[in-house]
Amino acid sequence: MNDASNARSSTAISGGVHTPRRHDSAHKHVTGTAEYIDDMAEPSGTLHAYLGLSERANAVITSMDLDAVRAAPGVVGVLTAADIPGENDISPTHRHDEPVLSDGTSAFYGQPIFAVIAESRDAARRAALLAKVDYEDRPHHIDVVSAVEAGYPHVTDPLQLRNGDAEGALATATNRLSGEMRIGGQDHFYLEGQIALAVPGEDDEVTVYSSTQHPSEIQHMVSQALGTASNAVTVQTRRMGGGFGGKETQGNQFAAIAAIAAKRYNRAVKIRPDRDDDMTATGKRHDFHVTYDVAYDDNGRIEALDAVYAARCGFSSDLSGPVTDRALFHSDNCYFLPNVRLRSRPMKTDTVSNTAFRGFGGPQGKLGGERVIEEIAYALGKDPLEIRKANFYGIDERNVTPYHQVVEDNIIHRIVDELEASSDYQVRRKAVLAHNAKGGVLRKGISLTPVKFGISFTATWFNQAGALVHIYQDGSIHLNHGGTEMGQGLNTKVAQVVADEFQVDLETIRITATSTGKVPNTSATAASSGSDLNGMAAANACGQIKARLVAYASEHFGVPAEQVVFVPNHVRVGNQLIPFPELVRQAYTHRVQLSAAGFYKTPKIHWDRQKGQGRPFFYFAYGASVSEVTIDTLTGEYHVDRVDILQDVGKSLNPAIDMGQVQGAFVQGMGWLTTEELWWDDNGRLRTHAPSTYKIPLASDKPKEFNVELANWSTNKERTIRRSKAVGEPPFMLANSVLEALSMAVASVADYRECPRLDAPATPERILLAVERLKKV
Repeated sequence: MNDASNARSSTAISGGVHTPRRHDSAHKHVTGTAEYIDDMAEPSGTLHAYLGLSERANAVITSMDLDAVRAAPGVVGVLTAADIPGENDISPTHRHDEPVLSDGTSAFYGQPIFAVIAESRDAARRAALLAKVDYEDRPHHIDVVSAVEAGYPHVTDPLQLRNGDAEGALATATNRLSGEMRIGGQDHFYLEGQIALAVPGEDDEVTVYSSTQHPSEIQHMVSQALGTASNAVTVQTRRMGGGFGGKETQGNQFAAIAAIAAKRYNRAVKIRPDRDDDMTATGKRHDFHVTYDVAYDDNGRIEALDAVYAARCGFSSDLSGPVTDRALFHSDNCYFLPNVRLRSRPMKTDTVSNTAFRGFGGPQGKLGGERVIEEIAYALGKDPLEIRKANFYGIDERNVTPYHQVVEDNIIHRIVDELEASSDYQVRRKAVLAHNAKGGVLRKGISLTPVKFGISFTATWFNQAGALVHIYQDGSIHLNHGGTEMGQGLNTKVAQVVADEFQVDLETIRITATSTGKVPNTSATAASSGSDLNGMAAANACGQIKARLVAYASEHFGVPAEQVVFVPNHVRVGNQLIPFPELVRQAYTHRVQLSAAGFYKTPKIHWDRQKGQGRPFFYFAYGASVSEVTIDTLTGEYHVDRVDILQDVGKSLNPAIDMGQVQGAFVQGMGWLTTEELWWDDNGRLRTHAPSTYKIPLASDKPKEFNVELANWSTNKERTIRRSKAVGEPPFMLANSVLEALSMAVASVADYRECPRLDAPATPERILLAVERLKKV
């Protein structure tokens, strides 16, 4: 072996785990060369579909005249519920309550009731407006509180979590208070909207290119709607232009319509709604109404809590059951509740069916819990941070959750202590109090809030993943796994795991589109589980191939198996150092299998929903943030002046990508809690359905000073992929500190005597109203 080869083998590989590497498609994103579905070359003769939407919130469709639609230029045909060859249902929980196309009723304003198929998208879109639909109106309720008052049903069974004796402890409380909070919803506002392209094949086969977080569910729903078997449907996803949960179930409808039309007309069919129709017809983050009754001692330590979390779920169940369950799971946040009763109310409303969104109910649960902490702090005249610390879970005691899982990995004390020191929180809080004491129009607020977030799907069976790894004769590696890439860097992280397993440079690994034809029965890329599950599955596949290579080398070269070691870009066999590609070529000629399907299932987890007990989470991720804000008490306008964050990601697979996830999650969370307001008029029509009326954060809304650090001392106690922790969802809740800092600024106008009870989103209008209300106290 030459000197160059020796030198190369002695250095670390390029792009292994725990190293910062750019996203594999980053250069394509910024240059516009990343291929999304709408960029793909359309097959010859591709047709285009467009949805016809209803215009009533709760009504019977008495007649639907589509003659003008069918006669419009370029129209090939129109699909209605009667044209669906299989089952007219795309309910992800199989409750048969969500049709592909409505059959005789309008459950919400904007429900798809037919689809136009035309030679061009423009022709289909124009024709869809020509329908003449008559309705028989019925009373409708679009707000969760009015739905409760009207006696509307739940869309799925509620959940109750109990521990201790909440009722008894409340009755004998040292101190007691009660209140309520409204928490707004949020639109996903992915840059790439919903889209699907279906290409018909032989017999009953069809290939669907879908912008989805859950290719296997698209496969199942399309086959169900077509009335065929799953093996006839292949779903492929190379990348999404954002998902955030909005493409976990919401892509089902678009894929099903494209596939039905493709098989009906034997031509490729693409469907892509406009932004406003996308926002109107697809589900969003659930908005909640939370009521709470809490007992606490004179030091602010909680003695008992009884809380009800009611959610606007929409006309069907979708994922509202697990979303509202997860809200209860996270309402404790970092706090021990010795006596607790938590109840969910997944309410039916005459609105679009709400769905998954980053955090999956966890943010709403935490926000309600933090309001309780805030209420106690104002009632006792203390810093909310003092009340938080008094209620933190302990290390070896006071560590049982309301769902009876023991918190075994608690590091929130260290996280908060380090951030409190590094951000100069105490000094800055004194300065904020001194500033506000001078009076004046501009008031300041500062808050430090913690996060504990459970990692795993609470539906235990989803905690599994598969991967497919091939090594070709030249030593290059082909990687495929069941996760989907939506900009979060999952493919890069999993490729780094493969590089580390074989000890080869990252550049030798090619990542290919997620396909149900390669890895079957995949779980959604959701619940922050993408790297955990797919990284372990890929490592399992690599382990199988490595074992074969070790066995071959041991036998062929006559050395013990323990003397066959993978080192950077080589394999050490006894005293020989063989380049990795060379060993692969030799193994191939000796008929060694160089391909493997990997599998992983998360251990230890279990959940009994009937009892409300179990271990739904494999581990917890922790974090904390400090936000300082300034508000104008004359207008309600505000600025986020400074944010400091310390986030636990375990032993990071890729610090650069994880840092981006933390920053992005915080800003998205800040948007949810401050500017992003969904508003329906009295007719049930969504009026905030475009960038002109729905305000996501701008670059100028980023905190003026934004300090983000990863807790580089943390390592996962559980055996996760390279001891890393999930990072997709946990940092989203760090934005709670912005809302509470705004609350403190508002409270200053009444000398902090009363909790401002600032609902979310805290728009300038809400801040101004709260200021005026407290001025009268």
